[in-house]
Amino acid sequence: MPRMSKKRKQEWSFFLNDRNRITYNPLCRKCTHECKQSFRAVVIECPHYCSKHSKTGRSTAVST
Repeated sequence: MPRMSKKRKQEWSFFLNDRNRITYNPLCRKCTHECKQSFRAVVIECPHYCSKHSKTGRSTAVST
C-alpha cells in the first residue's frame, strides 16, 4: 500500500484521523457526491442530504 507524500499529508491533514487514514463525516461516508466533509467538521447543511424525518422538500396537500 503506497504511503502519502509529505505534501499530500499536509493537504489532507483536516481529514486524517489518529491512524493517518482519510476519514469523512458519518453523513458523508455513503454519499456518492464529491462534497464530502471531514469527520472534524459539524455539518450544518448539505445540499445533497435528505433526511427521512425532514419536512422540507415534501409536498403537503391541504384539503379544505
